[in-house]
Amino acid sequence: FCMLLPGPEAMQLATYAGWRLHGLKGGLAAGLLFVVPGALVVLALAFIYAAFGKLAIVEAVFLGIKAAVFVIVIEALLRISRRALKQPVHWWIAGLAFIAIFFLALPFPLIVAAAALYGWLTTRGVASTSSIALAAGSAVATLKTVLIWLVVWIAPLLLLAVVFGRDHVLTELSLFFSKLAVVTFGGAYAVLAYMGQDVVTHYNWLTAGEMMDALGLAETTPGPLILVTEFVGTLAAIRDGGGPAWLMGLLGAFVALWATFAPCFLWVFAGAPFIEWINAQARLKGALQAITAAVVGVILNLAVWFALHVLFRSVGEIVRGPLHLWLPDVTTVDWRVLALAAISAVLLLWRHWSIPAVLAMAAAGSLVIGIVGG
Repeated sequence: FCMLLPGPEAMQLATYAGWRLHGLKGGLAAGLLFVVPGALVVLALAFIYAAFGKLAIVEAVFLGIKAAVFVIVIEALLRISRRALKQPVHWWIAGLAFIAIFFLALPFPLIVAAAALYGWLTTRGVASTSSIALAAGSAVATLKTVLIWLVVWIAPLLLLAVVFGRDHVLTELSLFFSKLAVVTFGGAYAVLAYMGQDVVTHYNWLTAGEMMDALGLAETTPGPLILVTEFVGTLAAIRDGGGPAWLMGLLGAFVALWATFAPCFLWVFAGAPFIEWINAQARLKGALQAITAAVVGVILNLAVWFALHVLFRSVGEIVRGPLHLWLPDVTTVDWRVLALAAISAVLLLWRHWSIPAVLAMAAAGSLVIGIVGG
């Protein structure tokens, strides 16, 4: 059920478990307590990074983290591929999704919509009549739930837009992360695949290296990986908010968290009473399988894009009509990142070290290289 929903499925699963035990109060308690502790840690790290991220010793540590993060994305890609690519057609969908986003720069929502439509149209099956009757009888209560949570989700973000104006970075963050909450199926790495390049190339809130740093920090903290959105929101608001850094940072973190997680309560509380009916819909499951296959191609795009920007100091983009090509300057390859990535790959993929241990090793190795090299 949670895999059918857009957004972070781990948080949604926690919310659903709480709802099953204690209704609305239980869902709120479980969902909030799943997110809030990690969010406080990420907020502190984001402020520290904003203040000290340019120091040489900090940059040396994060060089290793970038190398390890690249391998972590590869490991996630392999793990999701094993779950998602069960039929030959799924491999075709993944390959076409990669071509569409990497070479043609097509929007992620369009790729998801196309995959969902294909899965829906090529799957056969009907729901049981009892499940359909149960769903129909709950329509009024569901509509009430949807309207309440739409207001909860949108009202605070709309208030900030009115106060700061439509062109302010907080308004842009609200729109961007709200859109992410609606169109990103497939878990945190699907969100990252959509978010990473837009944050760097379209909005210029972070550099590619800083985006990798954000992912590395999120991997090492408690709570869901999707808290990387909070890191992005905090840094973007501090840099472009035009006000006191502490206030803009707090507001940026709030916007990112609210736009990312408030919709999760909407999806779960509105959909949970219908779970038997939803799970009986073969076409919905077919659409989800096609979306998950497409997400594999999108995450492969994320891995290649990260690799280019981490392994090479200079990467250029060539546009020829609808075709987009990212071409690195091979003379700018960073041997330090290459070596640390190779070691991280051995430890994570072969020796099966934990992600925090691999990140710690890569950071320590990078720091040693930095000290030895002056």
